[in-house]
Amino acid sequence: MKKLIIGLAILVLLQIDNAVFAQQKKVEEICYNPNAKGDTSKRSIKSAVIEKIGSASIAINYHSPGVRVRTIWGGLVPYDEVWVTGAHNATTLEIDKDFIVNGVSIPKGKYAIFTIPNKKNWTIIINKNWNQHLTDDYQQREDLVRIKVKPVLSKVKTERLQYFITKKASNKGTIAMAWEKIKIQFELTTK
Repeated sequence: MKKLIIGLAILVLLQIDNAVFAQQKKVEEICYNPNAKGDTSKRSIKSAVIEKIGSASIAINYHSPGVRVRTIWGGLVPYDEVWVTGAHNATTLEIDKDFIVNGVSIPKGKYAIFTIPNKKNWTIIINKNWNQHLTDDYQQREDLVRIKVKPVLSKVKTERLQYFITKKASNKGTIAMAWEKIKIQFELTTK
């Protein structure tokens, strides 16, 4: 009987350890700076950036692919096609206050960020349908705003795609994406 009780106790402890490990792994799954240390993963890393602009909390969730000696622009990411601007699921922008982008007022909520890369100009898209895989379910009619921007070339390579939220004034800021030697950004005003 003692052996059975000890065996059950060990089994319970192993289950508790596995549950704690699973919770720790879930917490560790999100990377807040995919370029902070050397890149050892061949997969896209689940990443996020969280910041406040004014009283608004803003979160961007995305998967961060690496360059890994690949041709990115016009290769892995084709020109003139809608791109998820990350990997796997649509990159999401979630904000808890109404906001303005390119003169368009958008209610608080969760949205998808897409882009259409081009050598000279990019189109940044904020779309209503945030819950989609890649661009499988993308519909232009669900776009809330499209912004034309010029990509900024950098001499420094950003190995992993990364988003940034930067506060510029009390209720104004920018959202930027950098990958390889390209950076794009757009302005946002919170209400």
